Amino acid sequence: MPRKGMRNVFFKSPSPSPSRTAMIPPASPSRTFSESLMDENIEIAESLITKWDSNNVSSFANVTSLFHADRHEAKQYLNSVRDLQAAMQHLVTENSSSEKIVAAQNLMQLAMKRLEKEFYQILSVNRAKLDPESVSARSSRSSAARSSTSDFEDDDESSEEDEFRFGTELDDSISDVERVSMIAMADLKAIADCMILSGYGRECVKIYKIIRKSIVDESLYHLGVERQISLSHLQKMDWKMVELKIKTWLNAVKVAVKTLFYGERILCDHVFSASDSIRESCFSEISKEAAISLFGFPETVAKCKKTPEKMFRTLDLYEAISDLLPEIQSIFSYESTSTVRSQAINSLIKLGDAVRTMLMDFETAIQKHPAKATVPGGGVHPLTRYVMNYISFLADYSGALADIVADWPLNLQTPLPESYIGSPNEHDDSPVSVRFAWLVLVLLCKLDGKAELYKDVALSYLFLANNLQYVVAKVRSSNLKLFLGDDWVNKHELKVKQYASNYERMGWSKVISSLPDDPTAEISPDQARGCYKKFGAAFEEAYKKQSSWVVPDPKLRDEIKVSVARKLGGAYGNFYEKNRGGSGSFVKFAPDDLGNYLSDLFYGNGSTGSVSSSSSSSSSSSSSSHSRGKRRH
Repeated sequence: MPRKGMRNVFFKSPSPSPSRTAMIPPASPSRTFSESLMDENIEIAESLITKWDSNNVSSFANVTSLFHADRHEAKQYLNSVRDLQAAMQHLVTENSSSEKIVAAQNLMQLAMKRLEKEFYQILSVNRAKLDPESVSARSSRSSAARSSTSDFEDDDESSEEDEFRFGTELDDSISDVERVSMIAMADLKAIADCMILSGYGRECVKIYKIIRKSIVDESLYHLGVERQISLSHLQKMDWKMVELKIKTWLNAVKVAVKTLFYGERILCDHVFSASDSIRESCFSEISKEAAISLFGFPETVAKCKKTPEKMFRTLDLYEAISDLLPEIQSIFSYESTSTVRSQAINSLIKLGDAVRTMLMDFETAIQKHPAKATVPGGGVHPLTRYVMNYISFLADYSGALADIVADWPLNLQTPLPESYIGSPNEHDDSPVSVRFAWLVLVLLCKLDGKAELYKDVALSYLFLANNLQYVVAKVRSSNLKLFLGDDWVNKHELKVKQYASNYERMGWSKVISSLPDDPTAEISPDQARGCYKKFGAAFEEAYKKQSSWVVPDPKLRDEIKVSVARKLGGAYGNFYEKNRGGSGSFVKFAPDDLGNYLSDLFYGNGSTGSVSSSSSSSSSSSSSSHSRGKRRH
């Protein structure tokens, strides 16, 4: 095509090509031929530019979009503008005072005004279709599919035909929204390239910034993100209200980073790929203010008054920013957006500081927990439940806590006992593992002090067994086990058994000692009656005292009952079999009765009835009781 040849003269070589030189008469200077080409380029440009002159009120161009009406002509229009720019550059070098330069400049201004209008229309009309989600989806397409959108970048004729089939022959997997989005992105890029090349980049950049910034702000508003919540305003809110804002932020930040800002970066880089400085300034001005506000919210939360209840939402915020930080740093990689990266990192630092402060306050609160009245029946102390539930929830944030306490070692004058951190061969003594072991140890030490409040030594041991059993169960059933290890669990289960054994020894020793050392030894009837009397009184006293005691854990409760029944029932059963004759009313309990009474213990019922109230029935049915005992023994 003649036109294509003319463009080659000015884009590929400043002098005529050999083929062109052969056609020029030897006497004709090359400058004259070049001037004729310039004139032709200007004429072609003038015909298209004036056709689409927006100043012509009656013109079809005034109510129609060039890029929507005829994409092929839109390409010709852009090529003509480029040719016009090349002709102007040539005229300046030949004759800077030429009247043709003025005419060409006027044409260029008309063309830029038209392209500015087209640029605005494409951005406005496709506002919904150039949403970040569609733009993000476009970026995942193959490079071949992406290159096919560049309708205006290749001068090859076959490529030109392929480009204008683009709108109707895309892969079926591409949705209609994506199709429109891809075409719009290609058109915006082509216009931006042309205007930047012609020295009018500022005009299209201004339009782009205004429209796209409003989209970013509007998107964040619909996500529920509030702009610049002050610390004083946040501190005046009820914590439940703050929690709602945190939940909204947590949902919004993922969408904002992975879709909104990511999509804007892709679109900006694509449209202004012709200029690194322009695409950086565009993206910075569009997104920086909103991003700083978004990533500044966690820092504001971190500066609020610290209380234990705020720990987990603070960790949620920390995890969210930590997980998104690589993407934040990638999206806002420009020097002009370094303040966004700094804000995200500052929020992480402040949140980490807040978590460390709350951990120290939590530890102090355990140590300073007031020694009030004892828990009825030696049950699980509310402090034990609260602390272990709290710590087990903390263990669910292992990744965040590992980062936060990595450079915050536990300063102890003496190392933790090995039993409190498990076997060294089982797991590494990471800072977070040591921290969890320490918090549990602080609790157990506090429980030792609370056990001393009980006047009955047996009850104090039962209290320790109950509470340590609860601690072990919480560790075993939560992520705490990953940090403390099986060895820790096994050692503390053994300690529970030791506490239970001490309870049995202190709680039932008087009952057992009321029987002879050898229950099967020969004794006189008077001695037997004396033993029955002492045993009955001791058992009745122990039962009445322990009827209000509790063992909440079913497994531990059954283990203690079985152990007491075995020790007590075995000795008494042997004595009963040996000395049951002639004792009469002195026998308050048959061996089977002991098991029945023991089975009622540790539910905290606090039975008002005495053991003796049922002993009469035991005596009145002595013969049947004796026969039951005989069959069982």
